[in-house]
Amino acid sequence: MTFDLAGHAGRLEALIDEPAGAPRAAVVLAHPHPDDGGTMRSRVVHETAKAFARTGAAVLRFNYRGVGTSEGHFTGGHGELLDFRAAIDAMERRTPGLPLWAAGYSFGAWVAMTVGAADARVAAVIGIAPPILHHDFTSVAASPAAKFIIQAEWDEVCPLKTVRQYYATLSEPRELVVIDAAGHAFDGKAGEVAGAIEDLFGVQPEPADG
Repeated sequence: MTFDLAGHAGRLEALIDEPAGAPRAAVVLAHPHPDDGGTMRSRVVHETAKAFARTGAAVLRFNYRGVGTSEGHFTGGHGELLDFRAAIDAMERRTPGLPLWAAGYSFGAWVAMTVGAADARVAAVIGIAPPILHHDFTSVAASPAAKFIIQAEWDEVCPLKTVRQYYATLSEPRELVVIDAAGHAFDGKAGEVAGAIEDLFGVQPEPADG
């Protein structure tokens, strides 16, 4: 279901993916940098949202300011952090009482993990191919939130070795999943990213008819 949410720079275009039954958690999912073609409908983002829904989570994904029909102008950092905070606030209002998870892919991993680590309402942060060499992820290390990283084995933006070194600095609880023979774009591997989400968070059974 598409809808609009109020952001700091104006209206943000958003989309909700609902689970088959009553949701057990609420996820806000951030997309990659628009200069790389990132939107809330990017393949990895789409597959990730559907996977989270299969685990029983309601998922809000949105376009940053200046992307798609969202109002404002893309800032490359500060503004998008504010957009994500607005989305977290909107999701909490929409799903009161549910655990909140912050997730993102590439640039969106930095946005989601940075905001999520600083927000006591967020129980888990999930980064897919986090660009650790290009953005500051140090604030995530000491967060009490559970930390999950899904990384491409052949990531050309941030090598797996660098991600492993960063992962070693993270406080527990934490988990790292590596997608074999994948690059940063996960070409042909988006389904494996979705599978990793399902493995980490557990697919929920379909509700019985009647």
